[in-house]
Amino acid sequence: MIKFIRSNLFILLKKQNILNYFYNRSTNASAESFNFKIKAFRTQFRGVRNIEFFLFRLTNIYA
Repeated sequence: MIKFIRSNLFILLKKQNILNYFYNRSTNASAESFNFKIKAFRTQFRGVRNIEFFLFRLTNIYA
């Protein structure tokens, strides 16, 4: 019973996102893909010490 209530609450909270997919066929897959690329880039260099240089490299590679 608790799982049903939690599932129902989740659907109600995400209702607009679910309906957007069916109305516009829009998803957040491109944003998730870009986030994954940033995380992979960050782990490749074992963390970030200089934020300004990190953002500079990101814009040169992915922009």
